[in-house]
Amino acid sequence: MKIGHVELASPYVVAPMAGMTDTAFRRLVKRQGGCGLVVTEMVSSEGLVRGIDRTLEYAEYTEEERPVSIQIFGGDPAKMAAAAQIVEGMGGDIVDVNMGCPVAKIAKHSAGCSLMRQPEHAASVIGAMARAVKIPVTVKMRAGWNDKTRNAAVLARMVQDAGAAAVTIHGRTAEQSYSGFADWDLVARVADDLSIPVFGSGDCVEPEQVIERMAAGVSGVLVGRGVLRNPWILAQAADLAAGRPARTVTLHDRGQFLCDYIELLLNERVNEGDGFRHFAPSSGADGRTVIATGRDRWVINKVRALCSWYSKGLESGSHLRIRVNSAVSLAELRDIVDEFFFADPVVV
Repeated sequence: MKIGHVELASPYVVAPMAGMTDTAFRRLVKRQGGCGLVVTEMVSSEGLVRGIDRTLEYAEYTEEERPVSIQIFGGDPAKMAAAAQIVEGMGGDIVDVNMGCPVAKIAKHSAGCSLMRQPEHAASVIGAMARAVKIPVTVKMRAGWNDKTRNAAVLARMVQDAGAAAVTIHGRTAEQSYSGFADWDLVARVADDLSIPVFGSGDCVEPEQVIERMAAGVSGVLVGRGVLRNPWILAQAADLAAGRPARTVTLHDRGQFLCDYIELLLNERVNEGDGFRHFAPSSGADGRTVIATGRDRWVINKVRALCSWYSKGLESGSHLRIRVNSAVSLAELRDIVDEFFFADPVVV
């Protein structure tokens, strides 16, 4: 399938999740197979236009991740168009607009899901961006702001007419956040109405659910929390779609994923202004006696965040979370991973 001129080898996509789906995580998911597109964590259009280092860091990606969509948020048409041009200049394959984030600090700036409350203005943002760049402009939205204003169908048509190349709909309202259930009937109705690709998102935590959602008539499925719990879910869905049994994942596989994630984080490219250059050294001669600071502390915190999802459904998963959350050095963290994951090759 294609989004504009960008061809996807698979209709399964890693959804953007702030603080979670960093470039290291996306690369590792891509290596498992079945992933047709990755989307970056959301990036501030204001920060991009002003060249703020931290913002640019969120937009970083590697060639291994292609095709890659860089998601931006904001509510000013001119700034969003300028940010889209920066994304295009960075080599991004697609620029995605966040109209789904329900977080108050985003919504209060007429960005994220609050744009759904101003459909004409939202369409003007997409129109300005589509005129400013040659790469596809896509939109990720929710069912609506609340149950009284479930306007995804109307807004999806408006952004298509304004130049959007594809739309993703998360079947919950902003008011729901992540409670209740996603309305996939709504997603299917929008997919049936539009001529551009329509992707769906919400409640896909098993590969079978991804396949079921595709049967509803959508062009593809974005998986967020499900891929944090199981980075193989897209590969397993691809197996099922091809008529093969979904591949098995052992505890050893899960442990190796965490080890690889740690190494990729430790070896992130160091640039002027990347936030790492001032970090203090954090390991002694034996690497085990010094409390982590600087980059090591950052890596431990990233693994802690991932494990809050990654450990769900695992036997003694709560015990793993407790131990990871108490780790004070990388050596201790690695020991915890070794003890938990490499003892027995049990299929999970």
